[in-house]
Amino acid sequence: MFCSMIRIRFQGRGGQGAKTAARILGTAAFLEGFTAQDSPLYGAERRGAPVSAFVRLARGPIFERGLIAHPDLVLVADETLLAHQAARVLEGVKDETPVFINSSRPAQELKAEGACPGRFITLDVTGLALARLGKRGVLSAALGAVAARLVGLKEAGVRSAVEQELREVGLSASTIEQNLTLALECFRLVSAAPLTESVPAEAPPTPLWTPQYEAPGRGSARITAPANAPLHETGDWRTFRPVLDPEKCNGCWLCFAYCPDGAIRMDRQDKPVFDYDHCKGCLLCVEECPTHALIVERETAGPRRKETA
Repeated sequence: MFCSMIRIRFQGRGGQGAKTAARILGTAAFLEGFTAQDSPLYGAERRGAPVSAFVRLARGPIFERGLIAHPDLVLVADETLLAHQAARVLEGVKDETPVFINSSRPAQELKAEGACPGRFITLDVTGLALARLGKRGVLSAALGAVAARLVGLKEAGVRSAVEQELREVGLSASTIEQNLTLALECFRLVSAAPLTESVPAEAPPTPLWTPQYEAPGRGSARITAPANAPLHETGDWRTFRPVLDPEKCNGCWLCFAYCPDGAIRMDRQDKPVFDYDHCKGCLLCVEECPTHALIVERETAGPRRKETA
């Protein structure tokens, strides 16, 4: 285990359960006698958008607060985040820092795709969730269990933490049991990782700034530049995409009508065409398709395909 403080950072997407995974890890450590601190970071509710959560574990009081810029362990809930420029999941990672990635691909393969720092560890948590739960999205129990294993916590504490945290979010007993089975399976599939505590450099003191106020006639609010919404391709929030089977499509237009983002247009044959640069992967179109002409395809770390029929 460790004798001082360990800083863990979860990197995920909205809806994957990074916040709850951090709570599970903190609770499991607390049940073993450690001081624990966990905190999430996200803006308005944005399913699929990059989010972060932070956990600090120590044997004594924890006086640090805020973001973790120099983590001792990083858990990435989706391999596509590695190439996401805004997410910056490997920021502050050193060559010796363990980096767990939810991926079906070998760690060496992911590492070889770029000059990435860190010691990569992979496990296909999403694949296990699909096989055990039949669900694609929430990975909180599994990720929390993996994190607990990597820092050297015991299985009994993980079991209690998963049950406690999932009960508090209102899940049924049967759902909690399914998630617990998945969590313990993931816990046993990884090994504890040797961790080296980082010591963040102290930031220099920042002098206070006194604002200067102008007269009301000059200080009125004004907008001098357009908004930046057109610059954001929200398709990189997606972890699963809808794909059309043209033979089954009856041209009912329901997918077009239900799409909340206007990311579907209809061609001259009344077949949907997807704007994958802006489709967030909510899969509402898949749920509403009466002929099951839309299937679900898992995203990979490769480049996204452009608009396609």
